[in-house]
Amino acid sequence: MDTTTIGDITFDDVVAAAGRLDGVAHRTPVLTSRRIDDLVGAEVLFKAEHLQRVGAFKFRGGYNALSQFDDDQRAAGVVTYSSGNHAQAIALSARLLDIPATIVMPTDAPASKVAATRGYGAEIVTYDRYTQDRAAIGADLAAERGLTLIPPYDHPHIIAGQGTVGKELFEEVGDLDALFVCLGGGGLLSGVALATRALSPGCRLVGVEPAAGNDGQQSFERGELVTIEPPRTLADGAATPSLGHHTFAIIRRDVDAIVTATDNELVDAMRLVASTMKQVVEPTGVLGLAAVLAPREELAGQRVGVVISGGNVDLDRYADLLAD
Repeated sequence: MDTTTIGDITFDDVVAAAGRLDGVAHRTPVLTSRRIDDLVGAEVLFKAEHLQRVGAFKFRGGYNALSQFDDDQRAAGVVTYSSGNHAQAIALSARLLDIPATIVMPTDAPASKVAATRGYGAEIVTYDRYTQDRAAIGADLAAERGLTLIPPYDHPHIIAGQGTVGKELFEEVGDLDALFVCLGGGGLLSGVALATRALSPGCRLVGVEPAAGNDGQQSFERGELVTIEPPRTLADGAATPSLGHHTFAIIRRDVDAIVTATDNELVDAMRLVASTMKQVVEPTGVLGLAAVLAPREELAGQRVGVVISGGNVDLDRYADLLAD
């Protein structure tokens, strides 16, 4: 049983993760758009994690976790569950580290994410996200096969790895007035929170989740974990029923607010990124931008960071969404 407490996960862990990822993960660029600056009335700085390996920030946490396996764990293998980006991250990291990987994926996961995960050499076990418990399936496989279970967000090594997104951003651009980060299970937001409080403590940190699945917002407002039914949203990467215990503890302590974005707002943000910045970003990846584009007078004249979390989307589906 993992007995790690919130105080055990610190910015020092993020720094250590950065060392493990050096030369393995991409140091992704920070992008800007004059048109978006004009629309928002602020200087907007985009951390482009859709240009990370596997097309998402998830590679950072996945590699950081697997690189700390001992010899027995490496020989036995890893198991995880994910709708796609964490699946690809674990699959590629396992391939790089010569570790067998088993991935539990929903039957409705985007075909491109399934194909990429299988292409990295992982075994895929499917389930119905609306009637089956992926965590229970993963735990059963771990017990039956002697595998190490690495969940997609609620794990200290995952959180530390994702925190390197924030570390790199602040090292490149300096202090920010506000930073908007997408929120599903909370691995990215909690990791970035550790970096934010260490490197830009005055920055207002905002998590953004899909309006159809605002369990994080409810948890934040109530001060306790809230679990909802699996949400139906275009933002499949953030379609989680609850935050994790580790992630919620950090978010509750270090995050300033949690807001939401509708599916229509996500499509509008995707279209803007495609037309203005010439970048292909998945619906989950533009949660932060969608929130920034909503009328927010408090952002006027500020330096605002936005994490673009991923770019893995089926192109046919992408074209259909932008054509509507």
